[in-house]
Amino acid sequence: MTTSLRIAFLPLNDVAVLAAARERGFAEDEGIALDLVRTTSWATLRDQLVYGQVQAAHMLAPLAVAVTLGLSQQPAALAAPFKLGVNGNMLVMARDFAAALDPDPARRLADPLGTAHDFAAAIGLWRRKPVIGVVHRFSSHALMLRYWLASAGIDPDRDVVLRVLPPSLTVEAIHAGEIDGFIAGEPWGGAAIASGRAEAVAIGERIWQRGVEKVLAFREPWLEENPDTVDRLLRALARAAAWCDEPDNREVLADILSHADYVDQPADLILGALGGRIVPRAGDAPLDCPNFVLFSREATPFPWRSQALWIYSQLLRWGMVEASPQAAAQAAAVFRPDVFRRALAGSDVPMPGASMKLEGALESPLAVGSRKGDLTLGPDRFFDGRVFDPERIEDYLTGFSQLR
Repeated sequence: MTTSLRIAFLPLNDVAVLAAARERGFAEDEGIALDLVRTTSWATLRDQLVYGQVQAAHMLAPLAVAVTLGLSQQPAALAAPFKLGVNGNMLVMARDFAAALDPDPARRLADPLGTAHDFAAAIGLWRRKPVIGVVHRFSSHALMLRYWLASAGIDPDRDVVLRVLPPSLTVEAIHAGEIDGFIAGEPWGGAAIASGRAEAVAIGERIWQRGVEKVLAFREPWLEENPDTVDRLLRALARAAAWCDEPDNREVLADILSHADYVDQPADLILGALGGRIVPRAGDAPLDCPNFVLFSREATPFPWRSQALWIYSQLLRWGMVEASPQAAAQAAAVFRPDVFRRALAGSDVPMPGASMKLEGALESPLAVGSRKGDLTLGPDRFFDGRVFDPERIEDYLTGFSQLR
């Protein structure tokens, strides 16, 4: 018997795992017919999930937390048992603004802290507050942008204008002069650079290595009522994620994503980001960023509850939620390692033995305890060297400057 599932997504490279699950037969092998529903804005996708028009969604991790906490429209308990990727986003700015930064884009990307201070100086030379596009208030990109700006004393609520717009409209907006730059998942930063209108200023992987990005989100009641379907889907996605991470499969994957049903952008543009070959400025040679986006390696799909709590800490930092033990517990509970372990118990997927960890503590690869198979976690440092302890959130936030 085949089970049909409708899953909403936005046209971004990190829909790769869902696309591969459908196009390469991994979902079919588990008796699942995937109907992937393309939409253009995160607000629309959120509503499609909350109001039951789809069973699951390719969702911004902070949005899943925010919806559960009642911070984004209708409150609804969401559950995220699988991460669809880490990193994969980029901050680009118009070339006239970027001209005030280090002229060598490679140095800019290699030194995000120094570039943040250069950015602060460039704001001082600008005749108005720069307008930076973000794809949603509750996006990993927006939270990392705030964190990065604040490291150089830039108040993201006063010194710049953050304008929300869908990822697929960012390139048009920078062409029209409606924004001075944007941070978004690929391929949109790469498209703006290829057009000659923008340059790379920072990449997510250099702000937080292995930083949380998109998750597969369900309404919690639906997830609890359909354990067999959820488990079969997660098994299919785990196989699809491993396929996506294989270098030999990247050209085929880029071709799949280039189709109008998915990202609808040139395959070579998509391929560059999938392979971590980032062109920082039109005409420049690509820079090698091998961990620009990950789908399966190093337990990428595993939903660490400590990462949900890091998101919660940032919502606290920027006054988007009031601190309470109940809110912290709700935020942590959005990520569901228990469901991940149940679904993949019979597979050869390595699984961490813990559900939380220190975030930002690893400077080099580390072999860790695993319930199955050998598991090595990659470096997960924040650009400023801070370490997030999920059991000491108040102390973590106290360590920041008085800006916030």
